[in-house]
Order: sequence, then C-alpha cells, then structure tokens
Amino acid sequence: MEYRRMGKTGLQLSVLSFGSWVTFARQTDDQQNDRLMSLAYDAGINFFDNAEVYSNGLSEEMMGRILKQKDWDRSSYVVSSKAFFGWKGADKKPNQHGLSRKHLTEACHEALTRLQVEYLDLYYCHRPDKNVPVEEVVRTMNTLIQQGKILYWGTSEWSAAEIVEAHAAAGRLGLEAPAVEQPEYNLFNRQKMEADYLTIFKNLGMGTTIWSPLASGLLTGKYNNGIPEDSRLALEGYGWLKDRALAQDKLNRVEELGKLAVQLGVSLPTLAIAWCVRNPNVTTAILGATKESQLLENLKALEVLPLLTPEVLTQINDIMQTKPFVSEY
Repeated sequence: MEYRRMGKTGLQLSVLSFGSWVTFARQTDDQQNDRLMSLAYDAGINFFDNAEVYSNGLSEEMMGRILKQKDWDRSSYVVSSKAFFGWKGADKKPNQHGLSRKHLTEACHEALTRLQVEYLDLYYCHRPDKNVPVEEVVRTMNTLIQQGKILYWGTSEWSAAEIVEAHAAAGRLGLEAPAVEQPEYNLFNRQKMEADYLTIFKNLGMGTTIWSPLASGLLTGKYNNGIPEDSRLALEGYGWLKDRALAQDKLNRVEELGKLAVQLGVSLPTLAIAWCVRNPNVTTAILGATKESQLLENLKALEVLPLLTPEVLTQINDIMQTKPFVSEY
C-alpha cells in the first residue's frame, strides 16, 4: 500500500481507502462488512469513510460495531464522519441539519456514539450552507478540535470560492482552516479536481479524499448490458444515480475504455481507479464494495499505475472526451 500526506498536514492516508456510502445497511450486513473492512485493513488501508446521512445513521452504527469488535489499535486507522443532511430523514426538524453550531456539535457527538470512538480523525461539512456565516462554521470546527473531539476538519463538494472564503475567515480569526476536501472525481467528473481546485492545491495545500472513482459502478462495465438486480443502481431511492449515469453515449465510452483495458491486460475497474490516483492532488480514493472479490480486484489498481504512460493517458482522453479546459492565465 502507498501512503500520501493529506495536503500540507502531517496525516498520512492510504492511497486507497474504504467507504460505506450506499452499501452498509442497504446492500451488506455486519458479517459482510466485517470481512470487507478486515480485508481492507489487512491490505494496508487505514482510512474508513462515513457520514451521518448514510443509511440514516445505520452505516455509522455498523462500522462502529466492527471497529469495537476488531479492537484494532486506534492509532492505526483514520475514521471520518460528515454533517449537513442530518440522519432523521423526512422527519428532521429545523436544527437537525445544516452547518449551524448546534447541528455540527450535536452531529459530532452522535457520530462518536455510533462509531464508538473517542474522537473523529476527519470531520467534514458535507455541503456548504448558504444560511450560516462561514465564521460560525470555522469557530465551531475549531472548538471541536480544541475539545479533542476531532483532529482535522474539511469540506465536501464545496466550490473553490467557498473553500477560499473559509480559509480567509480562519486567517482573520487565527484559527485552523479546512485541511481536506472530498469531491467526486472520476473519468466522467473532472472539472473540480483538474481545473477549479488548481489554485487551492497550489496556494492552500488542501488534501482530497475523492469519492466515486468508478462513477457509481458505471466504470466497471457492469451496466453495459442493463442494470444487475444486486447493484446499487437497482436500489429503491437511487433512481437519480441511474438517470445521471446511464446515458448511452457514456456506456459507449465505457465499452471503448474496456477494450483498452483488455489491451493493457488489466480489468476496467482497476484502470479507472489507477487513473484517479495517478493525479498527485488525490490523497486517497474511497472504494466501495459489497463483495470480497470486488474489493480484492479494486486493490490491484496500484499495480496498474506503472502502465499509465503519457501515451496511454492520451488514449484514455481520446476515448472519454472529458478532459476539462484549463486556462493558462
């Protein structure tokens, strides 16, 4: 396993990590999750990603039970939570979501209880909140750091301008700014990581824990001939993923990318994941899996990295046609 420092912090994350979005409590049970997390940990993965909204808190409860049962040395792994959406579904009341001091504080306490840990290594603002002053967010996160409840705080799916605003506020207040952003990044979604955030990486030293490196499974090729019944796109409530992902032109590009993978002698998923982590601004790519065979295959992505020569990257760009325009000015 390769480890990378999270931006300009001293924290080291495995370049491949393991997350629970969609899978825990929706597709997997405790026994499966135990095997998957154990397999990940034994392979050198040290970052496990979660959030209050994942399965309305059940995902954190499941992960917490496994962490408690495994009794791994707490210093050997990194665990995260994210707050914004709340976990009470349609029944949530006004202060049970968003980035107010009240919700961020209470959501942190709830995550600690569900995950059965004394502190969170990473705590994210899961989305920006236009209704809360950024100074309130910065102060709240720093209070949680001072109380020893979190070690680093970050953002997820914030714009470059919003991240810069948070850093400016932290500078004015003499407080710690967000150290990490969690954006979507894959061969279909490249704008933020390869264009919008470039000045942030250069000037602010942000780390990234990218999600959906396989574009919700689209880049595995398993949807080329329809939607398997046991896949996440078949789950009730995830129709938005299906609508966004399954445009025919995308499937055509995935099919062509699959042919390149065959020529290289690798699987399509490992090629797609390796392509993500070859970006030096990616600290870690979060993997999701429901089967041990999937996770074992995805872990081979690091073996594919040496094959991504400039010529192969050009071929990938020609097939996908998704490279963003980056101004030189």
